[in-house]
Amino acid sequence: MIEGKTSPYKCDICGCELEREDVIEEEGKTLCEDCFIEGHHRIQACNPWAVRSKKIFREEAGFQGAEGLTELQKAIYEFIVSSGGVKKEELVKKFGISLLETENQFALLRHCELVKGQKRADGVYLVPF
Repeated sequence: MIEGKTSPYKCDICGCELEREDVIEEEGKTLCEDCFIEGHHRIQACNPWAVRSKKIFREEAGFQGAEGLTELQKAIYEFIVSSGGVKKEELVKKFGISLLETENQFALLRHCELVKGQKRADGVYLVPF
């Protein structure tokens, strides 16, 4: 690349500049590696086997409440509990994470039966279980 000249490739999601060899093309989109990986790591919130597995694991480990969660999961859980419910977009803003990461963290907390979705007049909120 010539110094001072920008790369002709940009990630369609995050906007970072890419060299040709770093481009991943999928469904007509130009993606960087991070956005490609993030787009393929969706965790299903409604997964009975995941809930059962997580429940057994947490019981055997003696975990209750926020015990055994990552620091981010603890912070999200505590924020949801203290707020009485939040929208996913609020978590994106507060914690500086993507919507997909927010959905993945919600799914993991849902598997632990710590939070769930609740439909309210102005949208879906994440609330304590």
